[in-house]
Amino acid sequence: MVKKILKIIGILVLLLVVTLFAAPFLFKDQIKAKISEAINANVDAKVTFAEADLSLFKNFPNANVTLEKFVIINKAPFEGDTLVSLGELDLKMSIKELFKDKKEAIAIDGIYSKDGLINIIFNKNGIGNFDIALKDQKTKEEGPSSPLLLKIKDYKIENFQFRYFDESSKIKMVIDSLNHEGTGDFAAQKLDLDTKTTAKVSLNLDKVNYMNKVALTLDAVLGIDLAQSKYTFKENKALINQLPLEFDGFIQIMPKGQQYDLKFKTPTSSFKNFLGIIPEAYAASLDNVKTTGDFTIVGFAKGLYSETTVPKFNIAIASNNASFQYPNLPKSVDKIIIDTKIINETGILNDTYVNLDRLSFQIDQDVFNAKANIRNVTQNALVDAALKGTINLANLSKAYPIKLDKPLSGILKADVTTKFDMQSVEKSDYEKIKNAGNMSLSGFKYADENGKTMNISTAVVQFNPSQVNLKQLNATTGKSDISVSGILENFYGFIFRNQELKGNFNMTSKQLAVDDFMTTGEPAKTEAGTAKKADAMKIPAFLNCTLTAKATTVLYDNLTLRDVSGKLTVRDQKVSLQNVKTSIFGGTIGVNGAVSTKGKTPVFNMDLKLNQVDIAQSFTQLDMLKKIAPIAGIINGKLNSSIKLNGNLDATEFTPDLKTLTGDLLGQLMSSTVNANNSTLLKAIGSNIKFIDVNKINLNDIKAAITFKDGKVNVKPFDIKYKDIKATVGGTHGFDQSMNYTLKFDVPAKYLGSEANALLAKLTPADAAKLENLPINASLVGSFTNPRITTDVKTAVTKLTTQLVNQQKDRLVKKGTSAITDYINKNKKPGDTTKTAKPSTPAAKEEVKAKAADLLNGLFKKKKKAVDTTKVN
Repeated sequence: MVKKILKIIGILVLLLVVTLFAAPFLFKDQIKAKISEAINANVDAKVTFAEADLSLFKNFPNANVTLEKFVIINKAPFEGDTLVSLGELDLKMSIKELFKDKKEAIAIDGIYSKDGLINIIFNKNGIGNFDIALKDQKTKEEGPSSPLLLKIKDYKIENFQFRYFDESSKIKMVIDSLNHEGTGDFAAQKLDLDTKTTAKVSLNLDKVNYMNKVALTLDAVLGIDLAQSKYTFKENKALINQLPLEFDGFIQIMPKGQQYDLKFKTPTSSFKNFLGIIPEAYAASLDNVKTTGDFTIVGFAKGLYSETTVPKFNIAIASNNASFQYPNLPKSVDKIIIDTKIINETGILNDTYVNLDRLSFQIDQDVFNAKANIRNVTQNALVDAALKGTINLANLSKAYPIKLDKPLSGILKADVTTKFDMQSVEKSDYEKIKNAGNMSLSGFKYADENGKTMNISTAVVQFNPSQVNLKQLNATTGKSDISVSGILENFYGFIFRNQELKGNFNMTSKQLAVDDFMTTGEPAKTEAGTAKKADAMKIPAFLNCTLTAKATTVLYDNLTLRDVSGKLTVRDQKVSLQNVKTSIFGGTIGVNGAVSTKGKTPVFNMDLKLNQVDIAQSFTQLDMLKKIAPIAGIINGKLNSSIKLNGNLDATEFTPDLKTLTGDLLGQLMSSTVNANNSTLLKAIGSNIKFIDVNKINLNDIKAAITFKDGKVNVKPFDIKYKDIKATVGGTHGFDQSMNYTLKFDVPAKYLGSEANALLAKLTPADAAKLENLPINASLVGSFTNPRITTDVKTAVTKLTTQLVNQQKDRLVKKGTSAITDYINKNKKPGDTTKTAKPSTPAAKEEVKAKAADLLNGLFKKKKKAVDTTKVN
């Protein structure tokens, strides 16, 4: 009997398990439809989710519905903006809720979500993108609908980001890495909600950043009155970075806004509270820090937050004669005085003002003081500030745990006052900006993580109403030394309004090594351990300045440039070079052009003037010239050239991408000689064209015009003279050293071999002079290292031989005819009055032929040999 009961129970359990497994598949479509109907009945937005899954085990005996990639996209006037995006959304509910009719409400007991985004936007008209609920009129037309009923007892969100942006006030807030959970019975009208929250908060007002990833922690019990929409702080413990705060009071949702009645304060008055404000990443643990004196924050906020008002508030931050010293650090910071108030007495945001009445501290004998007042904060902020004191930078890391790879050193002195309003800054209305004083830095030394050091022996800055005058900056780094002076014209616009930094500077240097100012660190690693692609170098967009520079020596890559001078203009992510000159390769080079990084790929264009530069040096050390004209080691001498070129730059190395190089070159060779032994091509030419000695070619004053594009170089035909031979050279070659050239020679016959000269010897000087030069063509293909050469020398010699033989025959025939005529005239009978005897009878003609044959036999003595027309090599 017991076995039978156990068997029945086992079967029932098995059926239950099977049912629990099968139910998600049986009800999946019903669940998706139910959720879609519930959402669409309530919102006016585009709502999508990738998948809806049901689990009866995850929260048994409750059901768990999971939505993946849940997204809400706004409609007009925020068309296409994402309001909500959830990587995963879990809804916990009773199993019986799955079997309700589609018109019955579904009760949700718990919510869990992770990897979410909530993006709240207010446009210029004050309309918020979160108002997506269907309007009352529309709901009335369609009939009442209440498909969801919240009976939440617990909820949790992980790794959320909350964004808030108000176009009219230019307030931007980002709450990142948001983790929040709460437990409470939302089914009750009044409840206590126990919450835990961690987040990082950033806040910008217009273009000014007030908070940057400030860490917040809040553990609080909120008394919630749902009927009155009132939220009261009962028990709470908050940390801003490491600063503890306690809250007391309430926030209540009203028809026209939110009513605030809050008080807050630091729970203790220890000066450790102040150190807690500083992010832990820039400080350290507060354990064992010795402090004296006090630090308190006390404040309240009371009133209505609405479209036109803010709560009145008063925040007082104070410390008197405090000090602190970190363990294991030799220095202490003493005589700390802080007296700051942030106040609004009217409820109008623009009436808020900040009074930093005093900030003072001392390290050893160095005292630093500051004070500032800021009013009219939202419309046209008025700033009145002063700095005065001395700071030994070496003492900073000895008194405070600054995380530096290498310690700082140097003495900073300041005595500066400033008074201005933001509108004057924006409009560069310098008459309304009152600055005065000086700031100096001496003996400054800094080393980065790669070991590069920067030493500033002297830096002096003078503040004037319209300008910041860099009177002197003397610095060294690596192999470089620089001395800079100049004017900054828009310092405050750059600092407070992200405007362009305008300036005009002069720089001199005895030696400037470009590598000293380049980043040489290893690329960062991805989580998988592979190297990330290096970031492209960018010319800062905020720079708008000119630099007139002179340097005795500039070291760039493997080049040493002497007597460098010129002007550089930086603007709109572009550097323009004007009249840049340098001595190099035994001559001079002038440069005009520009480099721009504004686009995705950096580009450049340059005009170069090469004057008397050494060919061997320049075409060996400049890879670009080697590709355009591979003559290094072959031609010695000097070069004058004009080169215009443009193309892309490698985004990380900032070197020309030769595949994109386009331009032209006009060059003239000076005092040039040829070394054929260093050229496979010239050796091959010398072997195939015997009438030219390539080592004796005269290239002096030769001018050539070259264009290049897409890795191809086109050489326009130019003439070379060798003795009394004229040669025309033209064709193309590639940066890959492939080539296709033609050589056209205008060659006197005397250079075409011994057979041709033997025939020429039989001509009279007058006949030889009448001979025209012969055109000979050569084709050069293959590559510079493996050339293939063909010529038509054989054809030319054959033509010459035929021409000489025919010319000789004609001369001899004419000579024979003349001799016959003379012979007949000598044997003329008396009384014959004919001027010229002409054979008129057959017998007379035969007599003439016989006499001519005898004469020719007498001239040649023997039978003429056949002319050898073998190819002349």
